Amino acid sequence: MRVLQKVIPMMLFSAACSSFAGEQIDKSLLVSDVSSVNIENLRGNITVIGWDKNTILIKGELEDDAEGLLFKQQGSRVKIKVELENHSNNFWGNNAKGSVLTIHMPKNIRVSFEGIASDINFENLHASAEAKTVSGNIKAVNLSERIELISVSGDINSSKLSGKVSLSSVSGNIKDRQSSGRLSLRVVSGEIDAQSTAKEVTIENVSGDINIGLNETDELTVANVSGDLSARLSLNDGGVVKMSSVSGGLSLKLQKNVQASFRLSASAGGKITNKITTQKSNKAKYGPSSKLDFETGSANANVRVNTVNGNISVSN
Repeated sequence: MRVLQKVIPMMLFSAACSSFAGEQIDKSLLVSDVSSVNIENLRGNITVIGWDKNTILIKGELEDDAEGLLFKQQGSRVKIKVELENHSNNFWGNNAKGSVLTIHMPKNIRVSFEGIASDINFENLHASAEAKTVSGNIKAVNLSERIELISVSGDINSSKLSGKVSLSSVSGNIKDRQSSGRLSLRVVSGEIDAQSTAKEVTIENVSGDINIGLNETDELTVANVSGDLSARLSLNDGGVVKMSSVSGGLSLKLQKNVQASFRLSASAGGKITNKITTQKSNKAKYGPSSKLDFETGSANANVRVNTVNGNISVSN
């Protein structure tokens, strides 16, 4: 009995220690002729930072349920994967914090990431970056080339992205700052807050609010359902704005000297407010709809806005 009294506390102490301490990682790989790095981590937090060295360095801690870290070059690809034991049996019911790793890699190599409950942070990568996570958040700073970031229920926070940029979330929010090139933003029940110098911008939104500020825009396309959009932009000569909404309001503020042809249409009870000129909308003889067409200056740009059961406001 006395032996058990001594052994049991020791066993409990040992179990408690093992439940908090994961394997420490400090590994590096000198790479050559590598075109891409593929990373998989189901839960936790991964940070990927680009640098000028031809070495991939991984530091951090694996979670307790991890069997190990797969880290090897396979032809022109490097694969990094946190391998979990009995994933299918205990993943969803386990409250483990997940693995926490920082990866430094050559900044001019493509990188992709896949996770479930894992946050991903990208920084200083310039040969395309792709991230897909289910409930994790995504943060991206100073990326270029082709960029695709997708989270189902997590938020996306990005700044200084350039090239062909695509940001998408279902129930999370998107916040973007200082992006350039071509920008695509998609949300279902989240919100969008973007300040960008992208020349071409596409926005798709369902039941979320949008607040955007754009500079030197060539093309803006918006498809909006059950959400309100507030846009401030400087439209270039020859530029095109196409905005449509169902059960949502559209507010568009342009630069003071905008020279464009405007065609605005609201149906099913929508209202048009024009603060650019003194012209008023014309109501339909039959049915609750109205239209307004007018031009400013040389009218070398085009603005087309239509709503169903939503209001339109244009100003400068």
